[in-house]
Amino acid sequence: MQADETFDYVIAGAGSAGCVLANRLSEDGKHRVCLIEAGGPDRHPFIHIPAAVGAILQNPHVQWGFWTEPQAHLNGRKLPTPRGRVLGGTGAINGMVYYRGQAEDYDDWAEMGCDGWSYSELLPYFIRSENNLDFGDSPWHGDSGPMAVSSIRGVNPMNGVYARAAGTLGIPYCEDFNVPGAHGVGLRQGAIRNGRRVTSATAFLKPARNRPNLKVISEALVRRVVIEQGRATGVEIEPEDGPVQTIAANAEVILCGGAYGSPQMLMLSGVGDPQELTDAGVPVLTGRPQVGKNLHDHIAAQIKVRTHDTRPYGVSLRTLPRAAWNLLEYVFARRGPLASHVFESHIVLKSRPDAPRPDLQFPFWTMLPNANMFPIPFGHGYAISVVNNCPDSRGQVSLANANPRESLRIDPNIYGDPEDMEPIVRGFRIARDIFAAEPFAEFKGQELAPGPEVQSDDEIRAWLREATATTFHPVGTCRMGGDANSVLDPQLRVRGVQGLRVADASVFPKIMRGNTNAPSVMVAEKAADLILGRPAPAPVSV
Repeated sequence: MQADETFDYVIAGAGSAGCVLANRLSEDGKHRVCLIEAGGPDRHPFIHIPAAVGAILQNPHVQWGFWTEPQAHLNGRKLPTPRGRVLGGTGAINGMVYYRGQAEDYDDWAEMGCDGWSYSELLPYFIRSENNLDFGDSPWHGDSGPMAVSSIRGVNPMNGVYARAAGTLGIPYCEDFNVPGAHGVGLRQGAIRNGRRVTSATAFLKPARNRPNLKVISEALVRRVVIEQGRATGVEIEPEDGPVQTIAANAEVILCGGAYGSPQMLMLSGVGDPQELTDAGVPVLTGRPQVGKNLHDHIAAQIKVRTHDTRPYGVSLRTLPRAAWNLLEYVFARRGPLASHVFESHIVLKSRPDAPRPDLQFPFWTMLPNANMFPIPFGHGYAISVVNNCPDSRGQVSLANANPRESLRIDPNIYGDPEDMEPIVRGFRIARDIFAAEPFAEFKGQELAPGPEVQSDDEIRAWLREATATTFHPVGTCRMGGDANSVLDPQLRVRGVQGLRVADASVFPKIMRGNTNAPSVMVAEKAADLILGRPAPAPVSV
């Protein structure tokens, strides 16, 4: 292989995990590290303004614009599934929620053959990355890591209404959702500091950019991993403004492209299901039929209510003076509604009493969800997303053809297992009971979606086929495991190829009952130890 440049470690993808690895692998100065990203710098102002999350999610300049295949169980609908194409990756466009999920979720990983991945073994890695500005003295949190995490300052008063309404149903208040056994209603923490979004790019990559042993190549698409005699020796990249180049790796190539990008890079490199690769026109180097399989995501549907009350976030003629003040407040003090991720509180609970652990999440929107790129919604209202946190349906990612710039075929197969709908049906009734509770009575809300005419379970199911979407938490497409069929072993090494690992949300064997950004950072922290041969920290007693 004729290389244009040579490094010890080459990282493909500068998202939530890739930026962490770039920092950790280069921090001792002993190794030359190259980080490659298809997108550009994170300069867009909406990235850094927390309340602009709805607008940046839809911005074509910083995300791939992926859509799913028509979903057979959603009346043939295609769903948007945005993924970041910018330094910081999807962590630069997500909802900033810091929620790890249930401790038992990670114990499930260990029971599935992922030795070293139990909750007590992973908690030190969560703590290592975290600088929690509110719970730093807790044994479940860190206070000296690069990634700032905080509670929202000056939350919208609607959150108190939501908590009181939940309390009338016997739902307890929860102070911290990132401790074992957490459930109930309460405020959510976010990756926000001083009114600005915190990403892996700002927290991990920016402090490392001046290291002489770290090179960052942005606006360059990784076309494939170069595999010679069963070993990954580098990657082939296509810069936006130059010819194709080859970047060599003396030690390892690490894929950090996420649940879509990492299997795509493997398949384009000839690692995947032999028949599917042949159909796409890609020569087969290593048959790994599970590459791209096991795709799953949290699924949700929203109940939306309009009110004439102006306490929820939003812009109207009556609130123009307040909106102007809020803008000035943010510009000069980084405070106010624009400093919030707007998903300020949620409920975590079981959909039925005999469920082994909470399977539903109810994020509360203190505004009407916006359907356009304007960062602030017009009008006033509120909503609940009813989220199935542990779906059993499994889909797949596959290649459309051998062109790396062609869109992937993304099929999450939502409701492929029809039982995935039933927790949401039960959750829908819980959400309606919350909105019908006395604390919401003064708002005289009008249900916009699905509307009061939807009442029976069958009517709810019919509505769900038209309303269900993903929560943009795809995982599992490069599953790790102790079994020979898994794409990766528990050390994140690609089976059948030496010198090649994957470290991102694609490695999750099963989705956790939380948001995926913090676990992706955790995976990268652990991957750095595995790659460098460092001993794992002592498990935390739980």
